[in-house]
Amino acid sequence: MTQTSEAAPAPEDSRATPPTRPTRPIRPTVRHRIHRAWFVAAVTFVTIIGAAAFRSLPGLLIDPLHQEFHWSRGTISAAVSLNLALYGLTAPFAAALMDRFGIRRVVAVALTVIAVGSGLTVWMTAAWQLLLCWGLLVGLGSGSMALAFAATVTNRWFTERKGLVTGILTAASASGQLIFLPLLSWIVTEHSWRPAAVTVSLAALAVVPFVWLLLRDHPADVGQKPYGATEFVPKPEPVRGAARRAVNVLLSAVRTGPFWLLAGSFAICGASTNGLVQTHFVPAAHDHDMPVTAAASLLAVIGVFDVVGTVASGWFTDRFEPRRLLAVYYALRGISLLFLPMLLHPTVHPPMILFIVFYGLDWVATVPPTLALCREQYGEDSAIVFGWVLASHQVGAALVAFLGGVARDRLGSYDVVWYASGALCAAATLMVLVIRRRRPTAPLTATVSPAAA
Repeated sequence: MTQTSEAAPAPEDSRATPPTRPTRPIRPTVRHRIHRAWFVAAVTFVTIIGAAAFRSLPGLLIDPLHQEFHWSRGTISAAVSLNLALYGLTAPFAAALMDRFGIRRVVAVALTVIAVGSGLTVWMTAAWQLLLCWGLLVGLGSGSMALAFAATVTNRWFTERKGLVTGILTAASASGQLIFLPLLSWIVTEHSWRPAAVTVSLAALAVVPFVWLLLRDHPADVGQKPYGATEFVPKPEPVRGAARRAVNVLLSAVRTGPFWLLAGSFAICGASTNGLVQTHFVPAAHDHDMPVTAAASLLAVIGVFDVVGTVASGWFTDRFEPRRLLAVYYALRGISLLFLPMLLHPTVHPPMILFIVFYGLDWVATVPPTLALCREQYGEDSAIVFGWVLASHQVGAALVAFLGGVARDRLGSYDVVWYASGALCAAATLMVLVIRRRRPTAPLTATVSPAAA
């Protein structure tokens, strides 16, 4: 009995505590969160889209302003030319201002200036007012958030996928053109040019709250590392003397051969895109009896394929030699421009559609490899150097925008300008091929101009 009473608890214990089984180690729950850098890139994309509305309008204004005020096309093109020149010349100072005051403040003020300049054109009665509002104000505002804006965001928030992000942000301008150009052309045709100018003004103002509430200047502001970085990067102190730094970087860069090759080739890029096609394609097509809405829709289709081409170019830039990419882009662009005068027709036909697709893929595909070469050659000063290279892009665009209008007034045709631009693209092909490869070094201002640092 004693043995039985002592052995009885064993089954009770076994029922209370079942035999243990081998257990798997408990793994901590891993949440894959999207890096904040992609949200900043998305806000930047939307911001550039909103600001791109004004870039869709100049080509649509040439004929309406000529008919209402009897201003020559050369005079109207001069305002567009001033706009394009300031767009480029302001960019390097804007990059330095972003280092000093932050991206949010500079971009918010720039959008407001664009809105004011576009809105004031509604009351203009003289050509000098067009130069002041559309040329000066809109030019300064747009230049303050030009491609240097995209370059600054990319450099601060990304250490990987820079080429892809540059392509996406560059394509934002074309996306804005895609969204606004058909709408603005319809407004100009049905309701005159003034409501179109007001639409541009409202579009720029609508983006300001997004910039102020959602955009952040640096990953350290939200306690994160740049995308792809292995170590935390502290936010640098505000850089004083923004204008002096921009000038010092320029003075250092002009002593190097690659700067002149990059600036010269990019000037031709601007001449053959913003200055020529974006400004004069619609009036040139209208000269061949194509309806304005049809011509504007073709220009918008260029924007569709520009998005594809630019994003693809960013992807290629991460994987292939940027010099060779640029050479291919410029050569193909030049060939396409030589055929354009033969394709203009009262109706849209398959060869013209083929040109639009081909040209759209090449429109600003040059930006990612050009920015990559600036990074390779000039290191931490690359955003400001690229701003000056962009300035040459816009100076080339401004020159051809003006000369295109003068050529149309004097010759009654744009044909000479198309052929000349095709020849210039061949020269750009040769220029980019002779740029020598260079390993990344210390900032240019630190090695050449200590006073600028």
